[in-house]
Amino acid sequence: MLMEWTALVCRELGIDPATVDRDEVLDLTKEVAHGVARPAAPLTAYLLGVALGAGTAPPDAVERLTALARNWEQTTDTQGEK
Repeated sequence: MLMEWTALVCRELGIDPATVDRDEVLDLTKEVAHGVARPAAPLTAYLLGVALGAGTAPPDAVERLTALARNWEQTTDTQGEK
């Protein structure tokens, strides 16, 4: 079902499905949902898409966002102390 949905959405949006790393996006949203908050997962995926579409996302954007999500508690704890 997920493959079919992805193909349908790509066709509807004019995206080459070969350019979509579905597993990478799902891993990112999993890390965000568990590390930050569930509602942050689709929002992060959307913001990543906006940045990619605008050409402003760095090449390693998914890795950077995944790391941010994994380290969310440490980041917020540190910022709270300043």
